[in-house]
This record gives sequence, C-alpha cells and structure tokens, in this order.
Amino acid sequence: MAPADAPSSPFDNLSLEHSSTVDRVADELRRALFDGELEPSTPLREIALAEAMGVSRSTIREALAALVNEGVATREPNRGVYVTELDPDSVRDVCRSRAVLEIAGVRRWQTASEQAREAVRQALADFTTAVGSDASRAELTAAHLAIHRSLVGLTESHRLMALADALSAEVRLGLAKVDRIRRNSSDQVTSHRALVDLLEQGDIETAATELQHHLEFAETSMLDALHLPHSS
Repeated sequence: MAPADAPSSPFDNLSLEHSSTVDRVADELRRALFDGELEPSTPLREIALAEAMGVSRSTIREALAALVNEGVATREPNRGVYVTELDPDSVRDVCRSRAVLEIAGVRRWQTASEQAREAVRQALADFTTAVGSDASRAELTAAHLAIHRSLVGLTESHRLMALADALSAEVRLGLAKVDRIRRNSSDQVTSHRALVDLLEQGDIETAATELQHHLEFAETSMLDALHLPHSS
C-alpha cells in the first residue's frame, strides 16, 4: 500500500515544472530572436542550445516546436530548425494580404459589434502602456500586432482571424527588426491612435486610406530592414 502522504500522481509536479521550463526556454529564444542576437537562417541546434541553457534536449525540442508553430523558426528535412528567413516576395505578399483583411475590418467598423470595437480600443491602450513601460521587444511587437489583429476582428469572422494570425506569424521577425532599427514606438502609438480616432469619428474611408498607406510603408520598411529588394 502506498504511504498516506503519497501524491495522487507521482508525475504531477514533474509535468508542471517541465512545462514551466519549456516556456522559459521558448521565452528566452524569442527574446534573442527579437533583440537580433539570432539572425535569420541561424541554425538552432538542440545539443548546443541544451548545453548553453542548461536544460535537456527534450526541453529544447519542445521549445523549438513552439517557435516553429509561431512561424519565427522553420523546420526542414536534412536541415533541422533554423531562424525563419523572409524572402522579398513573401514579405510583399503577406503585407498586401494583411491590407486586404485589415481594410475589410475597418470598413465594418460601424456595423461591427461593440465588443469588436472595444477590442480595437483595448489593443491600442495595451500598446500605449507597453511603449511607456520596460516591455521587451517581443512584448512590444506582440502588442503592435494585436492592434492590427483587432482590426481584422471587426469582420467577426473566425476564418479571417485565423488567416490574419498566420500572416502575422510570417512577418513577426521582420516587424521586430524594423521596430528595433527605427526605435519609433511612440510614433507608432500616435499613428495608430490617429487611425482609431478616424474610426470613432465615422470617417471610415479616410481611415481605410490611412491604413493602406501605413501598411505600404511597413512593407517598404521591412524590405529595407531585411536588406531585400523592393521589386522582383
């Protein structure tokens, strides 16, 4: 018979501790990616990472799987896992696809639910707070992208939201590099606040035009930051 004080499952604590370790490893890798310590195409070798971070290879493997799922790392047969590389055609295609989704959301502002409109306001407030704090580059990038995600949310379509998430994952590293080089988060807050103000005023077409210009500039800035050509 098991002792009276034996845990209900001998693996409960191990599972919780392991999960926390995987999360911490993934967070540290994200920090290195968004801070530019790990450049695109850098191999993410399990053995080297496990030795550097003092954890098991299985922990590294799970953390890398999370990064691959987010799109900031890529896994290929015979090559392993490496920091995602962005090519110019992909950057252009993703930015233009984002524009279609986000502008569609903007044009539904007046017919969207109050909950969807409030999500836009809250995303702007969260980004403003992050910029005024000591948030990490990964946190700032996530807060920035959350505003654009909330604009797609005005469509109130789960399928379009899923597509927006996939598109954002593809350019997240590029956007982080742009923000790191330009260091203009305060300007970004001002730009996004002006867009939301136009929506609140009911000037939907001007807001759509401003968003189009914003995303075109983001495309150009990303190509410049990644040293990629602007045209094929």
